[in-house]
Amino acid sequence: MSAPSALSRLSVLLVAFAAFAVGAAVPTASARVTAGSAPEVPHTAVLDGAQLHRTKLRVEHGDRQLRRSVDALTARAAKWLSQGPWTVVDKPRPAPGGDVHDYLSQAPYWWPSKPLTSDNTWGCPYVQRDGERNPEVDTGTDRQDVEKTFDAAYDLSLAWYYTGEKRYAEKAGQVLRTWFLDPATRMNPNLNHAQFIPCRYDGRAIGIIDFSQSFTSVLDALALLDTGAPGWTRKDRAGMTKWNSDFLGWLRTSDFGKEEAAATNNHGTFYDMQLAALAYATGDRELARRTVLNARSTRVAQQIAADGSQPQELARTRSWHYSSFALVAHTRLAAIGRHVGVNLWAYRGPDGQSLFKAVDYLLPAATGSAAWPHPELGFLRYAADDIVHAAADAGDVRARRAVSLLEEPPGGDLWALRPAAEQLDSIAG
Repeated sequence: MSAPSALSRLSVLLVAFAAFAVGAAVPTASARVTAGSAPEVPHTAVLDGAQLHRTKLRVEHGDRQLRRSVDALTARAAKWLSQGPWTVVDKPRPAPGGDVHDYLSQAPYWWPSKPLTSDNTWGCPYVQRDGERNPEVDTGTDRQDVEKTFDAAYDLSLAWYYTGEKRYAEKAGQVLRTWFLDPATRMNPNLNHAQFIPCRYDGRAIGIIDFSQSFTSVLDALALLDTGAPGWTRKDRAGMTKWNSDFLGWLRTSDFGKEEAAATNNHGTFYDMQLAALAYATGDRELARRTVLNARSTRVAQQIAADGSQPQELARTRSWHYSSFALVAHTRLAAIGRHVGVNLWAYRGPDGQSLFKAVDYLLPAATGSAAWPHPELGFLRYAADDIVHAAADAGDVRARRAVSLLEEPPGGDLWALRPAAEQLDSIAG
């Protein structure tokens, strides 16, 4: 027996003993994943691969504490089995450049100001209504389809990783190949026409957030599939590495990418988070490390006040949503930093600014002990759940006490299976 094999078997035995000690059920012969499989630790960019590996072993040995979470995850994943795959080429009309393979989305908070006529089919000029989502953005563009692609790939890959059921892996592979790899249906690796405004802009730099808010979940889904998912081939892996490298190059060198990198609000933080994750996933650890290091002074110190509030987000009509939303980027960036030796949670700005303070500022409203004292068009208490979990795991005592008081989000609390903050409310933009 080789040393790695012996170590893997010892790990399995130790987890089995720990599971028995806390009263977990003894695994049966009909278990969906064999306990001795000793799965590979996934090279995830945001999630902690080693932690996922330990959690998987607990699941394999029937840990009762995780059973409810696994059931909630597989329920979500099962819904995707009969949907998709989705592609950029099936929209009613191509992006302004004329290439159906170019991604297209429309600015969510811009509305027509004139009646539609044969001479003015869009109702131009468009005017902004902050926080009010124009339903047009969900028809005729790729926005909803890309969100489904990202969510499906993530849920399905996680479900396969924890259960070993190949139907989840095979569907995830189909979804990813259709959107990113197949020549007839693939997306070009750019966002030149994201969040366009009819009769005004063919695309905008801030449209990069269409991807940056959740594309890092796709990177982690790929890492999970790369541990040996059935149907996920070397060709698939190579193709996604090439796509991600090309997209990273576009983010770094395009005018839109440079403009988004210079943004001083949540757009800049999400850009950094996406850049760092892509760099790490494609092997440029130095770029990932440098990005997280720079975020200390350019993001945390600049966007968070001494009392933990985020002044730019409090000025929005959806101040609760955006305060939570911005911290999704901060906490995921901190998670990437863990992989490259940077503890973003430990950083203190010149006035005492920190991620801990920013999360603590939300705790009264997140736990229901006090009303949110700022403008909010549609308060959803559970929107802050994941960032509270993230702070608790990072050592925030107040956040740890708050976890048991959180409102469970729709579909259940999946933190135990995918411990990285997600945007939990549905508003996008």
